Amino acid sequence: MTLAAYREKMRELPLVSLFCSCILPQPKEKPTKHTPQGTGQEAELLKHLAEKREHEREVAQKAIDEQNNFIKMAKEKLEQRMEINKENREAHIAAMLERLQEKVSADWLIN
Repeated sequence: MTLAAYREKMRELPLVSLFCSCILPQPKEKPTKHTPQGTGQEAELLKHLAEKREHEREVAQKAIDEQNNFIKMAKEKLEQRMEINKENREAHIAAMLERLQEKVSADWLIN
């Protein structure tokens, strides 16, 4: 094979196939059967990981629920404070208007 033919052949091949063929000249086959000793350990490990994942999910859900409850309580408390402030403001305005009316009527009586 000449140098020009080799270069042409290299251009045709995808770059990934070059790397793969250099690293792993023969593709490895995945084992299809589990060894009898490993299946019990693997099952135990999978069970443990599933339990751990379930526990983490429960903890995360509890944290979310607590956060939502906190937000709900904070909103309710804020709404109560806003309502009280509104009532106080309206009462203050009503008192000021009443004093103004008294002052205006007193001024009319004097004049």
